[in-house]
Amino acid sequence: MIKNFRNIEYLKHGNERQKLAFNEIKRYKIFEILEKYNPILTGTIPIEIDLPESDLDIICECENHSEFKKCLTKEFSKKEDFKVYSKNQNGIESTVAEFKTENFLFEIFGQNIPTEKQNAYRHMVIENRILNEKGVDFKQKIKELKSNGLKTEPAFAELLGLKGNPYTELLKLEIKNCG
Repeated sequence: MIKNFRNIEYLKHGNERQKLAFNEIKRYKIFEILEKYNPILTGTIPIEIDLPESDLDIICECENHSEFKKCLTKEFSKKEDFKVYSKNQNGIESTVAEFKTENFLFEIFGQNIPTEKQNAYRHMVIENRILNEKGVDFKQKIKELKSNGLKTEPAFAELLGLKGNPYTELLKLEIKNCG
């Protein structure tokens, strides 16, 4: 099934962990707080290949990293284990905030790239399409590989027989929209 990942309403009708994620995001008004940064929930929970320790990854578009850091600090610094930092990821300045709530570790990630063009979103859409094409057994094998310590993209690469860097090879499977 094709999901509109821009709107987290689909989580309300998902599995127990997705419903819990929806309630946690709503309770803390995460998307309302981050609205101007075009947040999207990415990662394994939206596509149902998460493990019990999987976090909630929320990507954002931020032009001004110091302003984004100030916003994250103001809004979330009182949360358990809060930290905010900047790093260079694939040559792109990135700002990350992490904190815990009752049920999840949140990771809020910002780059000066539209959220739908960020790799986390692109990977998730590709992975979701593959999961829908390959079915339940494939999904279970991905979860098993992840349980054994593999990260998501390397798990997909292994099962699909992709060679090279799994993160870049997976992006090559993206379907380009015509027109």
